[in-house]
Amino acid sequence: MILGPWFNKKVIDPVLEILQRGTEPKELAFSTALGFTLGLFPICGVPVFLCGMAIAVLKSNCHAASMMLANFVSTPVELSLVVPFLRFGETITGGSHFPLTSDALKKVLTGQASQEILISIGHALLGWLVAAPFIFAALYILLLPVFKILVVKFNSGPLSPKLPLNSLTDLKIKKYSPVESDDDIEALD
Repeated sequence: MILGPWFNKKVIDPVLEILQRGTEPKELAFSTALGFTLGLFPICGVPVFLCGMAIAVLKSNCHAASMMLANFVSTPVELSLVVPFLRFGETITGGSHFPLTSDALKKVLTGQASQEILISIGHALLGWLVAAPFIFAALYILLLPVFKILVVKFNSGPLSPKLPLNSLTDLKIKKYSPVESDDDIEALD
C-alpha cells in the first residue's frame, strides 16, 4: 500500500523524533491539542497562519513541531467539519440555513450570493469559536496520559530540555577499590 510509507515518513517518524527529544508530556499535549484545534478552523489555509501566530505568542511555552504536525494531521477533519460548524453557528444565531445545493453553488460561482456567503462564513466561524474550547479541553485531557506513556517509552534524554542532566561539577568521581565490609564503604564516603 502506497499510503503506509508516506504516513510513516510524514507522521510517525516526526512523532518519534519529537518523543525522543525529551519534551515534557504537558507541553506536548498542550501544543498538540492547540495545533489540532486551530487546524479545525473552518476557512482553508488559515490554520497554518493561526498556528504560526500561536507559536510566536507562546514562544517557549509550546512545542512548535508538535503543533504544526497536529495542524497538518487535522486537515482532513477540518474539511469534514466545515458544514457541522456552519450548521452549529446557524443554530446559535437562529439564522436561516444556507442551502448546500447545486443551485446555491451556481449562485456562489456567478457572484449572486455574496451576502449569503459572508453570513454563512460568519456562522461557520461562530460555530468553531464556540466549539473550540471544548475540543481543545477534550484533546488535552485525552492526550496528556498518552504522551506521559509515550515519552517514558521513547525518551532517550532528560525529561525537560531546559534542565541539563548533570554538569561536570555535579559528578563525583569515586575511586574503585575492592571492599570487604559495609564499614569500608562508609569510610570511602
